[in-house]
Amino acid sequence: MFLRQLYWSFRMEEMEPVSWPQEMKRAFIDRQFDLQHRHYVARFAEADFLVLLHGTEPIGRLYVDASVERWHIIDIGFLPQWRNLGNGQALLKAIQHRARACSASGILLHVERHNARAQALYRSLHFCETEAGDTHIQMQWAASRASAATAGPAS
Repeated sequence: MFLRQLYWSFRMEEMEPVSWPQEMKRAFIDRQFDLQHRHYVARFAEADFLVLLHGTEPIGRLYVDASVERWHIIDIGFLPQWRNLGNGQALLKAIQHRARACSASGILLHVERHNARAQALYRSLHFCETEAGDTHIQMQWAASRASAATAGPAS
């Protein structure tokens, strides 16, 4: 299943130093995927759970809840060969554009504290840190602030 393969690609690096046999690592990651998926479906019942495609090829996932005033990006991720190619930036810009068009107040997301690349991407798209925990940072993008910043001078 594609989503399991994708999740494995997210966790592969952190599992590398673990001295378990490969099949034990796979079983552990499969169980983690099951638990995460059940949590997301239960916690975000109105969310869209989307597989991202390049043509007909699955390349990533986007879980987003657009049923609330401030949209919530629950999860976004690409297969390793599709990372660092501008896909995340293009997708986030499209989500921002759609949120603004739908009169959403903004977008909320959480990023792992150690994921400096993702944090830099979010900051470049005007997401601001609003809360920090031990493992994750909450960031928000305000549609009104972004509109004012790109509207230009009044005539």
